[in-house]
Amino acid sequence: MQKIMVIGAGQMGSGIAQVCAQAGYNIVLNDLKTDFVERGLAVINKNLSRQVDKNKLTAEQKDEILARITRSTTLQDAEGVDLVIEAAVENMEIKTKIFAQLDAIAPEHTILASNTSSLPITEIAAATNRPEKVIGMHFMNPVPVMKLVEIIRGLATADEVYQTIEDITKKIGKVPVEVEDFPGFVANRILMPMINEAIYTLYEGVATKESIDEVMKLGMNHPMGPLTLADFIGLDTCLYIMETLYDGFGDPKYRPCPLLRKYVKAGWLGKKSGRGFYVYE
Repeated sequence: MQKIMVIGAGQMGSGIAQVCAQAGYNIVLNDLKTDFVERGLAVINKNLSRQVDKNKLTAEQKDEILARITRSTTLQDAEGVDLVIEAAVENMEIKTKIFAQLDAIAPEHTILASNTSSLPITEIAAATNRPEKVIGMHFMNPVPVMKLVEIIRGLATADEVYQTIEDITKKIGKVPVEVEDFPGFVANRILMPMINEAIYTLYEGVATKESIDEVMKLGMNHPMGPLTLADFIGLDTCLYIMETLYDGFGDPKYRPCPLLRKYVKAGWLGKKSGRGFYVYE
């Protein structure tokens, strides 16, 4: 494994590209437009500059890391890579289309990984002719800081492919945890219903948003309250994952709170839109 292509230069993709480049891999950072790629590189540059300021990196090391990242706006660049990590939008139709294209372009030995946070790896793999080489790598946000990577086997994922991805995960300084291919995997299957329940608690008038967050911070020792966390994740993302859980299990306990739906329809998506449960300047 020498060369890794990261698809999607947003918050997750740029973070994945950064940690892989820091570990010595050559990276192809791909997105639909040059502007998106440049924005992702600017975030990486800012993160690395912060490490230089803290004396965790030298200026020379920072330059070497950035030099290992190549810009890309075409999936055709997958022709020369050993691993692809897809971090595109959380939408099954878009992901299966990308994987079908990659399957036709990438060399036979190339492993295709998805950073999906909730969608079935088996279904993504079915869009290719190499399901044994398709796997899930669910990084946590923010990628440069968070240690966990959920590694998800699809129904056909080969043992040697799993082992390769586990080894790479360790090499980039992360902790791999093996997870079976169920809706929401482990992280979001537990986290999202908790957030959804906090929204129901607000919806039913049990307490104010500030009180709900305070209870979870002081009573459960959470670093931030669930409603603040939902704002940071994005309420549209929370709703999408809850719908994936609800559809996947058919269990009413995963039904998204009507207040969550209302906020998303209003465009109150959290920090990124300037307003969610809280208002952001």
